[in-house]
Amino acid sequence: MIDPKHAVSISRQAELLGISRAAVYYVPRPISKGDLALQRRIDELHLECPYAGARMLRDLLKQEGIAVGRKHVGTLMARMGIEALVRRRSTSRRAPGHEIYPYLLRNVAIERPNQVWALDITYIPMRRGFVYFVAVMDWASDQGSQFTCSEFIVKLKHHEIQISMDGKGCWRDNVFIERFWKTLKYQEVYLRAYETVSEARESITRYIGFYNSRRPHRAHKGRTPDAAYFGQQTMKAAA
Repeated sequence: MIDPKHAVSISRQAELLGISRAAVYYVPRPISKGDLALQRRIDELHLECPYAGARMLRDLLKQEGIAVGRKHVGTLMARMGIEALVRRRSTSRRAPGHEIYPYLLRNVAIERPNQVWALDITYIPMRRGFVYFVAVMDWASDQGSQFTCSEFIVKLKHHEIQISMDGKGCWRDNVFIERFWKTLKYQEVYLRAYETVSEARESITRYIGFYNSRRPHRAHKGRTPDAAYFGQQTMKAAA
């Protein structure tokens, strides 16, 4: 948004945008190949040991001959958007400007499609760099779909969808979609080395189509998520 040739000085433009002048000249440093490889391995270890924090991951990496400090592991975890799945103190403290929604799933039986949906974000490694992937999943059938809306909360409210946030001690609610992440990564992402975001999107979309329509699931007695989802919908309509 900064135009060096504009009549308004760069200092004034930066002031109007609410950034420092130094930020105008800052050129982000590319992520090193070493860090990209380390991030991928941390992601794999996180799927195997979701309870592992920076210290444990550092020690696991050390066992593999990878020397890295705890703080650097923590920095990479923050960049990737992952954290150990453990209970924490003071989880009810509200961030400034962050709207808090009540927990709505306590003692609720999930009995039909479109009753409860879960959303989560994960890190996707590529040959050069990484991207983030967000999915929305139906709890009743495990049917996943790609999420792209930037005004998600607004859309939910517009359609009068109730929003539920994990309550204290309700970390189990995230297990379903974490299980999907593990399946997606071991059966698709880690078998590839995406060159571009378009290639990653196309390949992951193809896998999700397979996951929904062709891959049998033991939880559904060998049926696919599509069969479980649309079968229940048909039974509901008939009733």
